[in-house]
Amino acid sequence: MIRMLLVGYCYGIRSERRLCEEVKLHLAYRWFCKLDLDDKVPHHSTFSVNRLDRFRESDILRYIFGRVVAACMAAGLVKGEGFAVDASVIEANASRYHGKAPDELDWTDAQRQRRAVAEYLTALDTEARAEAERDGNASGGSDGTPEPKPDRKQPKVISPSDPQSAWTAKANKRVQFGYGLNYLVDVEHAVIVDVEATPARTSDEVAAGKTMMARTERQFDLKPKWLAADTAYGTGKFLAFVAAAGITPHIPVWDKSERQDGTFSRSDFVFDKKRNVYICPAGKTLTTSGHVSTDHAIRYFASVPNCRACALKPKCCPNMPARRIVRDINEDARDLARRKMKTKAFLKSRDQRKRVEMRFAHLKTHHHFERLRLRGLSGARDEFHLAAIVQNLKTMALRLLRPPPELARV
Repeated sequence: MIRMLLVGYCYGIRSERRLCEEVKLHLAYRWFCKLDLDDKVPHHSTFSVNRLDRFRESDILRYIFGRVVAACMAAGLVKGEGFAVDASVIEANASRYHGKAPDELDWTDAQRQRRAVAEYLTALDTEARAEAERDGNASGGSDGTPEPKPDRKQPKVISPSDPQSAWTAKANKRVQFGYGLNYLVDVEHAVIVDVEATPARTSDEVAAGKTMMARTERQFDLKPKWLAADTAYGTGKFLAFVAAAGITPHIPVWDKSERQDGTFSRSDFVFDKKRNVYICPAGKTLTTSGHVSTDHAIRYFASVPNCRACALKPKCCPNMPARRIVRDINEDARDLARRKMKTKAFLKSRDQRKRVEMRFAHLKTHHHFERLRLRGLSGARDEFHLAAIVQNLKTMALRLLRPPPELARV
């Protein structure tokens, strides 16, 4: 039955009823599914039952994906030197015209019995319990003040049929409900070493990058020398995670510090790490109390008398009494990424990173995988694993299978 699903995702046969008809008549499909001519093809209704019960409870699709990755490693298709991570939006099986605001939703008993809604409500309860435990165990910062909480804003629109999907307009597409297909790819032969499903939000996709990196190292003992990604992953928190793991970040830094009004930007100031001060273009220092604000940044302030008497004030802080510099607590990791952006290795990895984008393009163009059939985050996870398995199997076939020598000479 799983082989039949792989055939469907390989050739873009999304209907299970049609898939059964194709396998019944196609000899190559029968051979791959290990069905003899007189063997009976499974009924299409059995797919839903087995997917929701046996497949999901045993996590069999994740196991098969791991076996395929291990086979790629054994065949020498995974070099393990450089990885690339990226995400693409796949439209959810939910109408974009029927979204509602969170305060307008009133789940009926019939709606609560649907799998996608039940998973969403269970996830909300789990998150609420985890937050309550954090509040109970919170001890505050070193000075006794409460530490900032990474609370997420409530979504503006929720789909009643698939509430775990995200309301998004990424990639300059029309507004829709969608999920993020996250790939971690070895750039040597574009083998997918991990896959993760998330709502189509940038913050969730960046967090999935950490999850996939840690899981790949734990499961396959793979740790790349460098990691390539786009600017969405260039936050201080993610760059600090990559640098702490001993991996070189080939990631453009998400930086909004450059000013466009002609005044001095933060890059015009020199940071003295030993004294923990910034030095302005006039040679004066900006000091800090060391307090970390809720945006995970430290403020450095210049002296008001120094700024008032400075001849460069019109080009530095014309509308403020004194200049202020905001420094991220992970600025060291951001500086490391900035230095790597000037190297030839970064320019090469920038081109290699396009191989993960090629995976998404092939999936949507060749396999017609642009919209999910299953609902809920677990349904998206199942479909994404099947798609990744098919793409890795195709890579193995293209890289390893060769025609016989006598045919190759013709």
